[in-house]
Amino acid sequence: MAEASMAGSTPSMEEMWKMIQAQQKVLDAQKQEISRLKNVANDNEEKIEATTLALEESDKTYGKTKEWFNKTSVGGYGELHYNNLDNDRTGGNDKKEIDLHRFVLFFGHEFTDDLRFFSELEVEHTVSGEGKNGEVEVEQAYVEYDLNDSHSAKAGVFLMPFGIINESHEPTTFYGTERNPVEKNIIPATWWEGGVGLSSHFENGISTDVSVTSGLYLTAANNFKIRKGRQSVSQAKADSVAMAGRVKYTGMSGLELSLSGFYQDDYNQGQISGSDSLNGFESHVIYTLKDVTLKALYASWSLNGDNAKVIGADKQKGWYIEPSYKITEKWGIFARYNEWDNAAGRSSDTKYKQSDFGVNYWLDEGVVLKADYQSQNAPKGKNEFSGINLGVGYQF
Repeated sequence: MAEASMAGSTPSMEEMWKMIQAQQKVLDAQKQEISRLKNVANDNEEKIEATTLALEESDKTYGKTKEWFNKTSVGGYGELHYNNLDNDRTGGNDKKEIDLHRFVLFFGHEFTDDLRFFSELEVEHTVSGEGKNGEVEVEQAYVEYDLNDSHSAKAGVFLMPFGIINESHEPTTFYGTERNPVEKNIIPATWWEGGVGLSSHFENGISTDVSVTSGLYLTAANNFKIRKGRQSVSQAKADSVAMAGRVKYTGMSGLELSLSGFYQDDYNQGQISGSDSLNGFESHVIYTLKDVTLKALYASWSLNGDNAKVIGADKQKGWYIEPSYKITEKWGIFARYNEWDNAAGRSSDTKYKQSDFGVNYWLDEGVVLKADYQSQNAPKGKNEFSGINLGVGYQF
């Protein structure tokens, strides 16, 4: 019994060897598992590193996209008009029509704090093409660079610094369904040229603009009318370039005074022998006291040479005065008297006269409804329109 008991408690050498072999197998299995787990960990670490790099690249791409997006701006404006105008001259056609007069998109981008791009693309009268009423126009496309805090330079296609509405002509910014006839026919808004310009702003409220640009092309075929002489920078004849300048004062609250000039040494662009020069002048005042605003503008042109003088187009001029009253934040009323003449050099009366009065209602700062009545007195033999205009305009 004693021997059996000792045998039961003490393993033999063979049993011990088997136990050692079993433990070794367990250790080998554990080593293999540890090795496998290390490989998995290494794979995961490589995947994490790859994912981290991908995220970093994605962040960079997103950051660049976000930066580009934040520095790029989109806007626009447009207006729909209804004209119900009677032609007071015998045999003349009335004007009764609905027209999406213009649809405009703005695109701008800031490359740096000092360098930017701005453009304006317009579709007029809805449909353009052969036999259609509309046009597609690039009214602005220029790069502007800040030389310092007071001076900036630009190059490209830009609006001329002439008049009140030529540079600020969004429908929410002016009274009347249609743009006033003086700035339309004499300035002539909207008027853009291609070239270079320099703008300066000073602390005393004075600002200046000077430019060298493409010029007008006036011929007998278009009766030397300034509006007809715009070339829209579309393969524009450039035998004669133009120089323009403006001085503006806004140093007093509610007041704007402006004086602009334009010179071109040959408005025929070398197409007719002889050099016929052109001089333009514009001055306006805008004064707002509380809710009452008064606008007054005068513009004139002098065309040298006998070609324009023959038909009286050597002198062209116009003026208007417009008081308005902002009754509430949403309602405003206005009245305007206009005179303009594209053949003021004649001895006979060739002057147009027109009175307008009406109301604007702003649904929002960027949306306006308009209604006005016009009464026109035209020269003998010309169409004379009087009646109602209605419109809706927006800006964003």
